[in-house]
Amino acid sequence: MSKRFESYEEFWPYYVSEHQDKTCRRLHFIGTSLVLAMAPNPLLWPALPVAGYGFAWAGHFMFEKNKPATFQYPLWSLRADFRMWKKTITGEMPEELERAAVMFPKGAPVDELDAKDAEAAA
Repeated sequence: MSKRFESYEEFWPYYVSEHQDKTCRRLHFIGTSLVLAMAPNPLLWPALPVAGYGFAWAGHFMFEKNKPATFQYPLWSLRADFRMWKKTITGEMPEELERAAVMFPKGAPVDELDAKDAEAAA
């Protein structure tokens, strides 16, 4: 990915497009759920990155077959993990996945996609 996103809202559809595989999303959900369950206990805080990213990165490397956006956008990716978790709970993820697939088709180089043109196509 060589395109630089200028805002989180511009980044979000790209993030979703990198999570088309159902197993990858399930592993993210498990990891984020563990983080939320462990977070109230300060003794478990050192294990939070392992719990959250362990599942997420396994999903990317083993099922999605891509590089996690965390490596280039760590804070936006963390925020997006929680947003995806919430949208999974509320049943909003299928719509987000459809929109992201139009904006960021698989195999299209991200640097060739203009976010404004992609939004117009959605």
